[in-house]
Amino acid sequence: MLTRYRAWADRLIFQALAGVPEPDLVRSQPIVFGSLLRTLNHVNAMDQVWKAHLEGVPHGFTSRNPEDCPDFESLRENQVRLNDWYIRFAGTLDQAAGDETIRFTFIGGREGAMCRRDILLHVINHATYHRGHVVMMMYGLSAPVPTTDLPVFLRDEG
Repeated sequence: MLTRYRAWADRLIFQALAGVPEPDLVRSQPIVFGSLLRTLNHVNAMDQVWKAHLEGVPHGFTSRNPEDCPDFESLRENQVRLNDWYIRFAGTLDQAAGDETIRFTFIGGREGAMCRRDILLHVINHATYHRGHVVMMMYGLSAPVPTTDLPVFLRDEG
């Protein structure tokens, strides 16, 4: 349910941002990732990192804020594909697979270990956290801001 919720919330945010001019998306903002688009790119990149950990393959990222940042539409399409992957992946997990511990190396080089279920929860929480940053920037652009609260998802999409 949470992976479906995340995809729904992302869809609403990307739909609302589709009408924002590109210069506003890349304008410097007082946020660690530098702009609204780069914040979305950070979330997407970290989704790719966690997907790779879950698959047991290298992810190739050396920074949480990759230099390469795709344009809005490319990022949107990539996020839809990733969200669909997470929905499918979560749907395949039984209790034993969800409890399985995955060992990985953080981008900064330290070792980590989490069960698959906790990785999925982190991916959802991470996106929610940065969606708050994106919404703050959207208010500054006078862009329409959709309601992406879980109870609204459950009511509308449940």
